[in-house]
Amino acid sequence: MKQKDNTEKNGFGRRSFFKLVGAAGIATVPVGTAAASEEAESADPLGILIDTTRCLGCRTCEFMCSESNGLPDPDPDWGVLDEPRTTSDCQLTVVNKYETEKGPVFIKRQCMHCNQPACASACLTKALHKSEDGPVVWRESKCMGCRYCMISCPFDIPKFEYDSPVPKIQKCTLCAERREEGKLPACVENCPGDALLFGRRSDLLREANMRIYNNPDDYNHEIYGEHTVGGTSMLYLASVPFDQLGLRTDLGTTPYPELTKGFLYSVPVVLTLIPAFLAAVSAATKSGTDSDGKGAHDARN
Repeated sequence: MKQKDNTEKNGFGRRSFFKLVGAAGIATVPVGTAAASEEAESADPLGILIDTTRCLGCRTCEFMCSESNGLPDPDPDWGVLDEPRTTSDCQLTVVNKYETEKGPVFIKRQCMHCNQPACASACLTKALHKSEDGPVVWRESKCMGCRYCMISCPFDIPKFEYDSPVPKIQKCTLCAERREEGKLPACVENCPGDALLFGRRSDLLREANMRIYNNPDDYNHEIYGEHTVGGTSMLYLASVPFDQLGLRTDLGTTPYPELTKGFLYSVPVVLTLIPAFLAAVSAATKSGTDSDGKGAHDARN
């Protein structure tokens, strides 16, 4: 009897415990369901054809991208080309140099803007969103900071601002704000080697195939991104196999959301339920003992 009185005095009994756990479980179900829904695929998204046979390695795209997005200037030391780099929270595109069977080749890397993006499908709150025109954008007002987008992306693109008091997810948006003003993406507009072509994906594929047909000895007869992970809006041409340029060739042609649909239905529920469950256990454990340990003594008597 004393045990019952003590738990009621501390405001937490078995009934409260099960109410908390039950409420947490119910609250998580819609989240998991929402996470599994797929983003609508644009019929003919905007994108960029990146012709590495024309890339000069000048890194103009890097500097203009940073300027356009209000980010710090990239490292001006040309020695950075000696080792492959990835994008970061303060650099949304990078140029890498690879020594290939046909000599040095430069290649620009950035978000691939997948036709069915894994990052958007994994995002619980739809902060990562495939826009109507195709580019994948991040919406700050919807982000809860879970960073599932970082884990799900097969190209390792979304980056989190760990050093910022108000962190954001940073990635290429295909210059969404510039396009609203009728401008080209900064990298495309300023490329001196004409290595970047902006347009609708169908037109870019047509142009890429035409370049291969007209110059068969100059190109590897494949377009990277045409079928990779269901297709991407960033398409590549090269004179050598793409694995020599650091591009993943093991991803297959199935869109990642189709591979992870079952996973997304279950895992977010489990991950969001566990903290609530542990909180309930902690509260239930503490409720039976006051600061002097008298509650436990009373229970035994």
